[in-house]
Amino acid sequence: MKVVAIVGSIRKDSYNLKLAQHVQKRYADQFDLEILSLRDLPMYDQDIELEAPQVVLDFKAKVKEADAVLWVTPEYNSTIPGVLGNAIDWMSRVDKVMNGKPSIIMGASMGVLGTVKAQMHLRDILFASGLNSPLLPMNEVYVGAAHTKFDEAGNLTDESTIQFLDTVIKNFQEWMKQYV
Repeated sequence: MKVVAIVGSIRKDSYNLKLAQHVQKRYADQFDLEILSLRDLPMYDQDIELEAPQVVLDFKAKVKEADAVLWVTPEYNSTIPGVLGNAIDWMSRVDKVMNGKPSIIMGASMGVLGTVKAQMHLRDILFASGLNSPLLPMNEVYVGAAHTKFDEAGNLTDESTIQFLDTVIKNFQEWMKQYV
């Protein structure tokens, strides 16, 4: 199975990037995970959507080729970050590369509740927009107090979080059988 991770933070020391990298390493023997960067995506512009820049075409092609998408989002001002919304804008237009593509959502923050509000908004977007992306039900991953769960090298060290992720990833793989 080929999965792309779309991390809603472009910060180099992002806890959400570290979470995606943990998933990439820990489950490498179970599926191929490529972490896509949002750093170079230009702002969505309807004037150029039919002749999108190559970076947009490459990004959309990787999403289209994947069997599923792992969304890893921080929470900014109680919602998803602008860079993530921008990527969604590009994916929901013209060739709509997310149409019917299954998704799973995770998020990490220093707050106690993790990224609850951002994930609720992202769920609404995945269902209501031109994305039409089925979402793994009842397997929410909210990594709160993330600054206490990763070591200096960026490794996830909290054993209960690791065990919970093991369960969610197993559930994700079972659920994905209906799509792959």
